[in-house]
Amino acid sequence: MTVHGELEVVPAATTTDAAQALDDFTEAYNAADRAYDPALDAAQVTGALGAINQAGLKARSVTSPRGNPQHRPLELTDAKFHIPRKAGWPRWFLADTDSNRDVDSGDRDSRWLVVFVKTAGDAQWEASYLAILSRSEVPRFRTDQDGYAVPVAGDSDETAVAPDQLSKDYAGYLSDGKPAVFAAGEATSEWRERREQKSRRTSGLVTEYVDQPLNSGQFAPLGLVTDDGGALVFFSMRYYERQTAPQGYRPKPNADEKALMTGEIKNTLTKEWMSSQAAKVAPRGGKEPTVAILGRLQGVTSAKGS
Repeated sequence: MTVHGELEVVPAATTTDAAQALDDFTEAYNAADRAYDPALDAAQVTGALGAINQAGLKARSVTSPRGNPQHRPLELTDAKFHIPRKAGWPRWFLADTDSNRDVDSGDRDSRWLVVFVKTAGDAQWEASYLAILSRSEVPRFRTDQDGYAVPVAGDSDETAVAPDQLSKDYAGYLSDGKPAVFAAGEATSEWRERREQKSRRTSGLVTEYVDQPLNSGQFAPLGLVTDDGGALVFFSMRYYERQTAPQGYRPKPNADEKALMTGEIKNTLTKEWMSSQAAKVAPRGGKEPTVAILGRLQGVTSAKGS
């Protein structure tokens, strides 16, 4: 009898493996942040987090070539690992951690949720998503009979919106307000309002946005089933922000944008952004708002003048 290992449902990692992955990521992150050298943690990050991290370090290596004079080592402690069982690759898990970048009580107490992905047996763990949530925003996760977290399928029909659909729906919502499946908040209705304000001609500039869904490969959504039958889903989106100035004027990039820029600004500056979201998705048929964006991390990954 032939046993196909890639078809066997197994834990994505051991707790020891997960703890080591978190330690390796933190060590590499600190080295890269201290030196402003993207090469020092390039092997530890991927996906949306990797794109944001690497572009940010690249820019600061230009604007501050001697490194980070204000470096403060990141510490991620009190780790709780939510490890699902699944077949095949990639495998992944969620680390729910306490950082030293906040206070440990009250409304300002937060948790850093880091998603780690491994694409093959001989590959190493890479951090692909990061969300910084308040303690009250971190949901309780459903576990199976052996205590492992339960992953939600990309095409799940048990959640109000399938994870594979989230990026497309979010891009559409930001563009024209449809579909109306997102709860009001800073990353939804308020962001649309801010965009509309910038889109009006201000200081002679016209700003336009183009949103692009991302839902495959290193940008695939990943989620865990929550106690209420919904899910916490991490997903990615790319968008472009184009600023056009009237004749005789030029948009003014900031120092980091200038460090990432190609081309020459004549009257147009186009910025490419990567956006990473953590969303609480309601179970199908639930009474709560369908999708609540709990956290969003974004950064400019390139800029072009024309």
